[in-house]
Amino acid sequence: MKLANFAATSLLAIAAATAFAGSAAAKTLIYCSEGSPEGFDPAAYTAGTTFDATSRPIFNRLVEFKKGTTEVEAALAESWEVSEDGLTYTFKLRPGVKFHTTDYFTPTRELTADDVVFSFERQGDAKNPWNQYIPGLTFEYYNSMEMASLIKSIEKVDDMTVKFTLNHPEAPFLANLAMDFASIQSKEYADSLDKAGTKENLNSAPVGTGPFKFVAYQKDAVIRYQKNPEYWGTPAKVDDLVFAITTDAAVRLQKLQAGECHIMPFPAPADIAALKADPNLTVMEQPGLNVAYLAYNTETPPFDKPEVRKALNMAMNKQAIVDAVFQGMGEVAKNPIPPTMWSYNNAIEDDKYDPEAAKAALEAAGVKDLSMKIWAMPVQRPYMPNARRVAEMMQEDLSKVGVKVEIVSYEWGEYLKKSMEPGRDGAVILGWTGDNGDPDNFLSVLLSCAGAKEGGANRAFWCNQEFSDLLEKAKQTSDTAERTKLYEQAQVIFKDQAPWDTLAHSTVVLPMSKKVSGYIMSPLGSHAFDTVDIAE
Repeated sequence: MKLANFAATSLLAIAAATAFAGSAAAKTLIYCSEGSPEGFDPAAYTAGTTFDATSRPIFNRLVEFKKGTTEVEAALAESWEVSEDGLTYTFKLRPGVKFHTTDYFTPTRELTADDVVFSFERQGDAKNPWNQYIPGLTFEYYNSMEMASLIKSIEKVDDMTVKFTLNHPEAPFLANLAMDFASIQSKEYADSLDKAGTKENLNSAPVGTGPFKFVAYQKDAVIRYQKNPEYWGTPAKVDDLVFAITTDAAVRLQKLQAGECHIMPFPAPADIAALKADPNLTVMEQPGLNVAYLAYNTETPPFDKPEVRKALNMAMNKQAIVDAVFQGMGEVAKNPIPPTMWSYNNAIEDDKYDPEAAKAALEAAGVKDLSMKIWAMPVQRPYMPNARRVAEMMQEDLSKVGVKVEIVSYEWGEYLKKSMEPGRDGAVILGWTGDNGDPDNFLSVLLSCAGAKEGGANRAFWCNQEFSDLLEKAKQTSDTAERTKLYEQAQVIFKDQAPWDTLAHSTVVLPMSKKVSGYIMSPLGSHAFDTVDIAE
């Protein structure tokens, strides 16, 4: 099977080309995406850019977050029951849910428990034939959250009932099932690909149950979707959705102002005042549930020593970085979770900017003539408007304490993949936007011992058993006050051991054409378009 590439000479041509034939009233919404998806199987990735292009328009989950909140509501499961001991979750599936009919697949049945069991078992069972359907594929979220050891079994009770049995109680389990990695795939489609010998198409030609159907993707240029006429929920307002991939913020701004796209994420902070003054635009903003950080490879000398990591942290002027790069749209971070999140430990003191003390600490640790790499992200994210500029400022600061820095970067997908490789050379600029409003989503996914294993999301490869034990205890109680105390203690250990230099928490800004209505900002930083309308 080969999908036709989708090309157009301009975004206006895209809009014309995507209109339904014979339908003059068809509506097209164009979103100037900041980057390309790594693939179209959301379980295999963690980047918001990928989720915006995959799980949100194309797929659904058993439960989902109510628009604009972190409140869990019914989705593909119309109801659920939790046993008194917190070990069994039984989901009743919504009847009549249809998978997409596309040019490359026509389903013969509706959603059943087989699809749910398939979607999860392939992630947790290394022997499952779909676990490595693309060589080297990892299920980062499933691994980092220790879902394989948490879930004792996933059973099909009947066609419309699925039962998850856990090995121990897990307070954030239901919210975790609303996350993108838990998107439900069609087992029938997977079986057809297996039979045809084209299993890799699960990641390039997706089939879901969501409000939009995938049409085509021209790599690094454009993604096209059509409204799903058989959607089980409230139908999308627009007929066609186009992601015009535009990595440069200045070019995204030009396209927005020229009417060549209707919504653009991540404007340059210096442009925000002008955007707010433009009478043709609406500018939404809210505090981001996010953190930007520099992750050391704590397995590689001399970064395996906490005193060296703390010395480097003291050498870098974070306030100057935030002032220059975020320009009033961010604040210095001292903890790995944002200050708007419950259990944030405000009593913690940040590493002070003190180059002289940093230099003395490096000498005391026996570190001389240190050369290191700092990795700079090639794309803008909600937590990081300009990683290259941040890396340059770090380079200059570290040179003052005798540390030589080489700045490196890669294409976004390669950056994410290579930054996970054991033995990675260098400290990586990255960040995180919360997926479910729970501290565990930051602390366990990004910093636990489980996350440090191969296939996890712990880019510092940091494993502190006392820290991980606190997280495990916090997950196994539903008492929020007790969980808060445990997470506060974990943050103390994190700060003492310094696997990261915590950089910033940003304000998220989203400009759009005044023709756009119905957009709802998510506290989780995601972009969904099923409620969005466009005035012609």
